[in-house]
Amino acid sequence: MNEEVKNKLKKILPINKLHFELSDRYSYSFDASFGEYLPEGVAQPSSAQEISEIVKLANQYGFPLYPRGSATSLSGGPLPVEGGLVLDMSQMRDKLIIDKENMIAITSPGVLTSDIHNEAEKVGLFYPPDPSSAHVSTIAGNILENSSGPKGLKYGTTKEYVIGMEVVTPTGEIVRVGGKTVKNVTGFDLTRLITGSEGLLGIVTEATLRLIPKPKDRKTMMATFYNPVDCGRAITNILSQGILPAAMELMDNACIRAVEHFEPSGLPIDAGALLILEVDGHPLALQEEIEQSREICEEIGALTIKVAESEKERNDIWTARKKVSPAITQLGPTKISEDATVPRSKIPEMMEKLNDIRDRYQLNLVVFGHAGDGNLHPNIITDKTNIEEMKRVEDAVGDIFQAALELGGTLSGEHGIGTLKAPYLEREYGKEGVALLKSIKHAWDPNNILNPGKMFAKEGQTKVVLT
Repeated sequence: MNEEVKNKLKKILPINKLHFELSDRYSYSFDASFGEYLPEGVAQPSSAQEISEIVKLANQYGFPLYPRGSATSLSGGPLPVEGGLVLDMSQMRDKLIIDKENMIAITSPGVLTSDIHNEAEKVGLFYPPDPSSAHVSTIAGNILENSSGPKGLKYGTTKEYVIGMEVVTPTGEIVRVGGKTVKNVTGFDLTRLITGSEGLLGIVTEATLRLIPKPKDRKTMMATFYNPVDCGRAITNILSQGILPAAMELMDNACIRAVEHFEPSGLPIDAGALLILEVDGHPLALQEEIEQSREICEEIGALTIKVAESEKERNDIWTARKKVSPAITQLGPTKISEDATVPRSKIPEMMEKLNDIRDRYQLNLVVFGHAGDGNLHPNIITDKTNIEEMKRVEDAVGDIFQAALELGGTLSGEHGIGTLKAPYLEREYGKEGVALLKSIKHAWDPNNILNPGKMFAKEGQTKVVLT
């Protein structure tokens, strides 16, 4: 980044909000996924107007911009793959308004998702999207990845709750899309188009979120099974009986063992798989649903079944689930995280395919995820310095995605495409579909300024290069 650009940036932001030192830039070269890319600089804007001016400058001088929240992305979403300037949006967190009467939240992009949960619950309201990283991830990052967490089964994904935004476009205009009303059919639904766009179509500077009444009560159950396929059968059987849990989470044996090694939680390490189920709503209905779920698990052959009798027991169960990601990170130096999603009825078949892939490529492949909506998280624990093994990892990742697509699923349920899944996008969309996506990107961002190098593979690239 030349001195002329740096000097112009200094006219937009205070000097303490610009970082060009090597040590600072290294801090922004990675996220929670795979790969490191060094930016040329880092900016920490505090307003939409500052961002607008930076975007216009980027268009004028032709350098890329990479918006970044807390960098919890598992697909490489904020990585500065072409250098340029990182926009640290985590500093914009001054606004969080809970409007109880209209049941909405108005929030700055850098507000933590868990803070929205906490403030909404203080007035009896509920924001359902709850990714595992909610205590550290920013709301704008969740919106742009459409990351939703376990409650997507009953309550839907993030896009169902984002009803309005203030956005800086890739050419620097400040626009508002959507609004404060739940019903809004004026023009194209730009709010939903931007939600899940992975930072390619705009920079969110304010979000308006729909809230719902907090459920009156909830009950949580944990059941263990001989193998993951039986666990998958229990999930499909419970859902086929008309029970719609708020969440259904699956952990295989490797995850159970990893959690117990990381921080003992009393999980049965001899179980092949574990199911966490939570129902919420009216107390009278909950007792019937939890008992029916227990009976179904017993019929499948559950090894153990435990229903939480207190809030502490419930928290202990969910804490164990939320420890999975940091726990499996301890199993090896490199973690490749995927989230292929299949129709619920295909979960047992997908588990069998994942077992086959694990055995065929002789890899440490562990599986957990939001099994109630088919959103499985196969993770491969490996060592990026082992070139021979990494080549097997590359082939296994391709087979995981192919298996999901053959079962009527999708490449991603909530992690996004980013850099790690870009080579596989055409498998799901086809050439014509990818061309349509690219045409939308070009229409919004003719100079390819905003988050370039994501979603779309390089010419001729058929798989992610991990070695």
